[in-house]
This record gives sequence, C-alpha cells and structure tokens, in this order.
Amino acid sequence: MTVSLTHRALSAADPELAAMVAAEEQLQSDTLRMIPSENYVSQAVLEATGTVLTNKYSEGYPGKRYYEGQQNIDPIERLAVERAKSLFGAEHANVQPYSGSPANLAVYLAFAEPGDTVMGMALPMGGHLTHGWGVSATGKWFRGVQYGVRAETGLTDFDEVRDLALKEQPKIIFCGGTAVPRTIDFAAFAEIAREVDAVLVADIAHIAGLIAGGAHPSPFPHADVVSTTTHKTLRGPRGAMLLSREPRAKALDKAVFPGLQGGPHNHTTAAIAVALHEAAQPVFRDYAHAVVANAKALAAELLERGYDLVTGGTDNHLILMDLTPKEVPGKIAAKALDRAGIVTNYNTVPFDPRKPFDPSGLRIGTPSLTSRGLGTEHMPLVADWIDRGVTAARAGDEDALTTIRAEVRDLMAAYPAPGLPTA
Repeated sequence: MTVSLTHRALSAADPELAAMVAAEEQLQSDTLRMIPSENYVSQAVLEATGTVLTNKYSEGYPGKRYYEGQQNIDPIERLAVERAKSLFGAEHANVQPYSGSPANLAVYLAFAEPGDTVMGMALPMGGHLTHGWGVSATGKWFRGVQYGVRAETGLTDFDEVRDLALKEQPKIIFCGGTAVPRTIDFAAFAEIAREVDAVLVADIAHIAGLIAGGAHPSPFPHADVVSTTTHKTLRGPRGAMLLSREPRAKALDKAVFPGLQGGPHNHTTAAIAVALHEAAQPVFRDYAHAVVANAKALAAELLERGYDLVTGGTDNHLILMDLTPKEVPGKIAAKALDRAGIVTNYNTVPFDPRKPFDPSGLRIGTPSLTSRGLGTEHMPLVADWIDRGVTAARAGDEDALTTIRAEVRDLMAAYPAPGLPTA
C-alpha cells in the first residue's frame, strides 16, 4: 500500500516537515500497530482537528467567556458536552482538559490540598504516574500510597485496598491504570471509598471506548469522578474529559479553568464531539466488542505457544506478557518486533526484578488492528508473527525479522487504515 503526499500547502511551505509526515503516514499504513493506547481516527476526526477553530481563543465556559466572538465556539463545546453526558450516562462533563495527566491533576486541585493522602495502583503493578507515583507531581505534592495485585493471580487485592484505605484515610482513591488486562470492579472500589469518605476517581483512559460500546461495565453510578482521554479505544483526538455527578461539577470546572489551564483547544473540542458522535453509532458497539474478541483470541493463541500472560489472559483490549520464561527482556523483544513491523511497547510486569527502562514485559493490544478490519481469524497469524519475532530477538536473527516485516506489509496492504491517504 502506497501512501500519497496530500498535504499540498505543507509541502510547499515546509517540504522537510511534509516529508516526515508522509513517512509517518507510510509507517502507520504498513505496520501492525499493537500499542494498546494507540488507534486510528476517522477522516472526519482528522478534518475537525485541522479546522480554523485552532485560531480562536475561548477562556472560560460557554456563556461565560473572557473573549468575544464565541457565537460558533459555544455551541461546539456545548455539543461535545451533551454528547459526552449522553454516551457515558454522566450528569456533568468537562471537555476542556488538554490531555489525561492534566485532567487527573485537576481532580487533585478540586478535592485535595498539597500534602493530603491519595491512593492509587502502584505504577509497576499497572497503575499510572498520575495516581500518586513518586516521580510524578502528584506524588511530590501529595502523599501517595499505592495498592498492588496478588502475586499468584496478578489481580487487584481488594483486601489490601481496604486495609490500606482504612489505615491511610486517603482523600482520593484512583482505580484503573495503564496495564490492567482485567475488568475493573468499580462497585468494590466504591464500597471502600464510601467507608473512608474518599472521592472515588475511575481513570478509564484505556477502556473508554469499550465502555461506550458496552464491552466493559460502566463506572457510573459507582464513581464520583471519571477521568478519561479521548483517543485510545474511543478513537478521538489527543484530548481528555472529566465526567462526574452534579455535586462534583463546580469544583472540577474551577480546577480545569482557571485552576490549571487557559483557553481550551477548540479544534480538539470539535474533534472530540465528532468522535463521541461516532461512538454513539451501532457500528461502534460492534467495534468495541470486536476489540475484546480479538484480544481474547490472541491471548489464547499466545498461551498455546507457551507465553506467560499476566492474570492469565485478558478481559479487555490489552495483553501484558512476561517474557522471562522466553529468556529475552521486554525491551529487546519490543525493538526487534518493531523492526519486523509489529509496533509494541516494553513494560514492567508485577513484581518485576528488572529496571523500568529495561523490564521483563511486553504490552500489546488490539484497538488499532481491529480498526483496520482484522478479526479473530487473523489472531493465529499475529500470534505466530509475535512468537517468531521474540524467537528471532533472542537469537539475534535479523533475516527472520526481515521476513516477518514483508509478511506484515503484505497483510496490511489488504486492510487500509482509517483516515490515512491512499495512492
């Protein structure tokens, strides 16, 4: 599949940068993208992101702006808000956060004071930096305490969560993470949060699209606040949203603006509105369920090939592999697979003895390949490529990686990527 250079104005103004964009289009076209947090947006989302809305400043909220000329901007933001509320069943939505980390930081600003105790899943166990981990601002400005998973299952240890919450009395409890392959029990977290009078925040950045499509239980009505990015499984632009019950709305809005941000990125707001509209369609529900079906099928194929999967499999879009039994570190495997045209990321696994920048694990997912139309019938081939790639990484067999690369390119040519130009 050959990708044509369609950015005429960019090519004329800055051919060097235009060539880089074209190269990325080609790379996204002919590789098997398996990083769980990546996806393809539709042409409609791309077009909304590139509109003249980027020219407009709009500090404040619809009807209460600090700049004039909002006749068109206010309806766009209101549309995005109403679509978010409808799709997720939320009483309130804020679509202005620039990305997931600032959205989470707004939660701290809204419901905690510097030095307060906050609680989240430990980063090495699958949590996120902004859930109070030490190297993050959230761990430096607040007193972060972390819960983990059971060593024998890889699943959340709710006895530990409850004991820790009772002992530490956190103001905020985060559930969710970046490498959690199983269904999140929002009700169990909510029961613990109520017991210690903590604000429960469900970070659904990875699974928002699955929730919208009915392929994962909703955090409502259990969570007080829901934080999410708008890309990943939701297939929107790089942005974020905060959803909540109405009593939490005012504090969240004040935390986002003027607490953390100035003017929202109106072109992103428009693209979020488009993505939310797409996610409300029946075909998106089919997509969400297909993502999960593909992940489960791929996990089964990898298990048959002797791979050690954290929690023994997956309920959602991602698979976390411990490559220790295969005698190859995650970083070496990920870089080898990249040369083979299979894009993944190396990742820590629970109780990993290796360092974070050279961990034992590999994190893979099915959102992007599902967006291209691959189904469960393709998962044996994908598992075979991964297995051959890991074996080649261990042996240093570059010829094998080159062979896989050609096979990947051939398959991708038959499944064009949404939003990418074609020759």
